[in-house]
Amino acid sequence: MSEPIPLPLDLPELDLEVAGGARFRRSVLPSGVRLITEDVPGAASVSIGCFVPLGSRDEADSEYGSSHFLEHLLFKGTPTRSARDVALAFERVGGDFNAATSREQTVYHARVRDHDLPLAIDVLADMLTSSLIEHDDFETERGVILEEIAMTDDDPIDVLWERFYATHFDEHPLGRPIAGTRESISATKRDGVVEFYRRNYRPDTLVVAIAGRVDHEAAKIRLEAGLRAGGWDLDTPRAPTPRRDATVLARPARERFETLDRPLEQTNLIIGMPGINATDQRRNVNGMLHHILGGGMSSRLFQEVRERRGLVYSVYSFSATHADAGVAGVYAGCLPSKAAEAIRVIRAELERVATDGVTDEEMADARGAGAGAGALALESNVARMHRLARAELVLGEFIDLDGSVARLNAVTADELRSLAQTLVTSGHTIEAIGPLTDEARTELEALR
Repeated sequence: MSEPIPLPLDLPELDLEVAGGARFRRSVLPSGVRLITEDVPGAASVSIGCFVPLGSRDEADSEYGSSHFLEHLLFKGTPTRSARDVALAFERVGGDFNAATSREQTVYHARVRDHDLPLAIDVLADMLTSSLIEHDDFETERGVILEEIAMTDDDPIDVLWERFYATHFDEHPLGRPIAGTRESISATKRDGVVEFYRRNYRPDTLVVAIAGRVDHEAAKIRLEAGLRAGGWDLDTPRAPTPRRDATVLARPARERFETLDRPLEQTNLIIGMPGINATDQRRNVNGMLHHILGGGMSSRLFQEVRERRGLVYSVYSFSATHADAGVAGVYAGCLPSKAAEAIRVIRAELERVATDGVTDEEMADARGAGAGAGALALESNVARMHRLARAELVLGEFIDLDGSVARLNAVTADELRSLAQTLVTSGHTIEAIGPLTDEARTELEALR
C-alpha cells in the first residue's frame, strides 16, 4: 500500500494490511480513547506508548513545568501499587519503561515480551488514571527536577539549545525550556499540579499506540478494563480531542542575535531560521534537503567544514517541526580561532544550496538514504510505536514504508532549491556560547 491512510476522528474502526505484511488497526472508542496498533509478523516483543497531547507550550504561566512534573510523579505510586511495585512490574519481566515530555505531548511507554503486554497495559492504565501524587513524593520530585535543571545549566550545549529556542520564539511558549525554570519549579504548588493532572488526563485526550506482536481486540478489552478500574468514565460518549491547529504561527520578520560569554574551550553556535511545520506537504523535500546539506558524514557541511578544512569536530544541519511552526539551521562547535572561517564556509554552503540547488547524484543518494533509514527504523518496535502515535496525533494519516518511498521518489530538484531559498532568506536567529572573536562576530552579523 503506497497511498496514505486518512485517520478521521469520526471513523470508529480501521483494519488494513500495510507494507511488509503488518496489520494496521485503529479504534476510536465511544469514550474518545484512541487505540492504534501494528501487528508485526514474527515479532517476539511489543512496545506500547500512552500519549497525552499536552506539553510545555500548553501550560499557563502559573502551571509552567507541570507537564514535566507529572512525567516524574506518575511513577510514584497509586492506591494499588507503590513506586517500587511499578518499577518491579516491568523489571521482573526484563522490560523497559520510561516517560518523556516534549513541547506538545507527554508519553508513558514500555517495551516487553509479547505475552507481557497485558501487564504493561494494566500498569500504565493505573498510572494514568490513579496516581496519588502524595505531598512527600511531590517535594522529593521537586528536588529531583531542580537537580535536572542544574545539570542542564552546567552543560553549555544544552544551554545553547535552550537559549536558541527562547531567542527564536521570543515570548511564545514554544521557546520555554520544557522542564521549567528554577523559579517556576520552586514556586509550583502540589494542588495546582494535581488539578492540571485531573483536568487534562482524560479519555478524550488519550492515544495508545502499540507495535509488535499484538492482538488488537485483546488489547482494547484490557485497556478499557484498566481505565475503568482507575475510575475513568468510559460510558459517556465523547469526541476525541481535535488535533492541534496547524495554522502557521505568525513570527515577526526580524533578525535575532544573542551571545553568551562563558569560559569554554570552544565556540559553539547555531545559525537558525524558520522551518516548516509538522504537517507541511514539503516534509520529504525538507528531509532530503537536510540530508544533503548537513545530515551525515557525506553531507556538504561535514565534507567542507570538517573533512577538507579541519575547522570543527561537529557540524550538522537540523530541522524540528511543531504543529504550527518549525525551526531549521546549522550547529557548529570549534576553537575560537577557527570560528570566523567556519562561519564563512557555512554561510557559503547555505548560499550555494539556495542559489544552485543540488545535483542529481545528491538527490539519488538522499532518496536511498531516506528509504534505507525508513526500512531500518521498522526493525524497531519502539520506532513503529512512535510512528503510529505521530500519525494519529499530528499528521492525521498513516503512511507505510512503500508510501514513504514513493513520496521520496516524487521530490524534484526544483522543490529542493525552492525550499532552500525560502529557508535561507527567511531571517536568521543566531545563538553563540563561549569565546567569540571580533572577526567571528562580524561574520555572524553578516548573516543578519
